Amino acid sequence: MSGNKQGLYAHLQSGLTTTCRCWAIRREDGQEYGFTDHDLELNFEGMTFKASTGLTATAIEQATGLSIDNSEAMGALSDAAVSEEDIEAGRFDNAEVRAWLVNWARPDQRMLQFKGSIGEMRRAGGAFHAELRGLTDLLNRPMGRIYQKPCTAVLGDGACKFNLSAQGYQAEAKVVAVIAGTVLQLKGAQPPHAEWFKRGRLDVVSGRASGLWAAIKRDERITGGRNITLWSGISGGLAVGDQVKLTAGCDKSMSTCRRKFNNIINFQGFPDLPGEDWVMAVPKQGNPNTGGSRR
Repeated sequence: MSGNKQGLYAHLQSGLTTTCRCWAIRREDGQEYGFTDHDLELNFEGMTFKASTGLTATAIEQATGLSIDNSEAMGALSDAAVSEEDIEAGRFDNAEVRAWLVNWARPDQRMLQFKGSIGEMRRAGGAFHAELRGLTDLLNRPMGRIYQKPCTAVLGDGACKFNLSAQGYQAEAKVVAVIAGTVLQLKGAQPPHAEWFKRGRLDVVSGRASGLWAAIKRDERITGGRNITLWSGISGGLAVGDQVKLTAGCDKSMSTCRRKFNNIINFQGFPDLPGEDWVMAVPKQGNPNTGGSRR
């Protein structure tokens, strides 16, 4: 609930105010954090808003129409609040953010001023800086279909409709070795084909990096397991003995959709779209120019 707005309005008109700002952050993994720029902790909405983080924010810009609300929050890095390791691992990417103006003497007198998500997040000088994006930022996303030969769907999404939990398309394995941060030697995960997980996804199931994931660049089958090369390392502390889950990959081609997934009915590409060579073609004396098919 947003709180007692009328009580807050009356307090602001009194001429002597006791107000502060409070922020709530909810990560995609469900972890919640509460911060305030007041010098004492506050409690409302079932959360505790901590005052020891040094969190501050620039003025929130809000406009009518479709303009993007924007702001920036900054605070000190702390293991008890926002750690450098969590930022590096991307655990705060796209986290939900809410901001209130609160009468700290009467926390029930408050008003929700901002709701959005965290955009770019960076760290410098022992502090973090988080870009806050308003709800209207979603309107900046491109919409509609893209005409191209490869499939435009993401494997398993609403357009693809493939059931990734089907037998053989996901497998769990244990990390045996981590080489240079991006090459993993795994025990287990033995589907019948080589490079089955190439262009797929690796999710960490246990350990310090639990909840993080990375895209798979190469997949090599070895005796008793697999060697997996990631496009980028998992910075959350992946270690020997951690459990991971592998998801089969898709190269977006029509042949893969038909042969590997038997899902050609949901293919979202245009395989017969002419390429650049067709656009640059010119008439030749030895070929009839009938306007018919060039295939």
